[in-house]
Amino acid sequence: MSLYTALRPLLFRLPPEAAHRLAVTALRTGMGPLLGGGGPPESRLQAAIGPLRLASPIGLAAGFDKHAEAVRGCFSLGFGFVEVGGVTPRPQPGNPKPRVFRLPDQAALINRMGLNSIGQEAVAARLATLRRCGLPGPLGVNLGFNKDAADPAADYVAGMRAFAGLVDFLTVNVSSPNTPGLRDLQRREALVGLLGRLAEALAAEPVRPLLFVKIAPDLDGEGEAAIAETVLAAGVDALVVGNTTIDRPAELPDWAKGEAGGLSGRPLKERSTAQVARMARLTGRRLPIIGVGGIENGADAYAKIRAGASAVQLYTALIYAGPGLVGRIAAELAGLLARDGLTLAQAVGADLDGAAPPG
Repeated sequence: MSLYTALRPLLFRLPPEAAHRLAVTALRTGMGPLLGGGGPPESRLQAAIGPLRLASPIGLAAGFDKHAEAVRGCFSLGFGFVEVGGVTPRPQPGNPKPRVFRLPDQAALINRMGLNSIGQEAVAARLATLRRCGLPGPLGVNLGFNKDAADPAADYVAGMRAFAGLVDFLTVNVSSPNTPGLRDLQRREALVGLLGRLAEALAAEPVRPLLFVKIAPDLDGEGEAAIAETVLAAGVDALVVGNTTIDRPAELPDWAKGEAGGLSGRPLKERSTAQVARMARLTGRRLPIIGVGGIENGADAYAKIRAGASAVQLYTALIYAGPGLVGRIAAELAGLLARDGLTLAQAVGADLDGAAPPG
């Protein structure tokens, strides 16, 4: 039994945000391996997101290390890449508490954090310090805008300029359900304008990070098709599929069905995998996809990879399974690849009938 397994009953007596603060503090102070994390992934798991080379396709999703406090500690758990944030240009407190709710029976969370952020200046200073010493894998920042922004696109451009020389990729978050007006940026006209401004600003940067776009699981078919067409035309480097959902599946307890916010974890598993496959087909497999939602074991990660994901990200499952989960998923995924006689690259999109191989 890991130390985390022993501590979890005590942690779950705390409010979710208080327990989260303890977890971040533990990782910041180097306790990740003691809690059950760590260990290098097998060479079979080497992966790529475009030009980014990953020791493992298993990444940490945005939302855990929002303020870039424990980046090294997160890598120590065995993640192949880490995404911090969301980060807004100016500090903002987010929504009133309580704003995070556990659903243990469903291995899920509901959150309405509202992009609480210490602001891009403070996060950039931390990342600059990290970069001077090097990191074991690619690092990215999830960008958002301030709630009172008159021009949200200008906030994304400001974030891009603040972090362009400090990270390997930037994720444009147009899919959080907890900031009014944010999901409107997924509409074709708004997204074309936003990505055009970002491309123009990126062209002026001496170092260009990759640009990812994170989409919602609640899009309809027309919306997904419009996004696929738009991101391909704009030269986006990858799609993150997807974010939390505002849907409330029937298996949730009644109290949760009336709780505002985004739902994450196990209830999104099949839904997000299906969306990965749809977006892979809609983009003609010309764009790397990062699959997110309900990953609890190696089979879940493998399903998303076979559906078209070049890599995956997780967060919610860590709360229930602890930091040892990363190594377990890596070992199980390596075993599944070996069973099927596939390299990771060969497994990407293996279940897409008639789809062309990735270019």
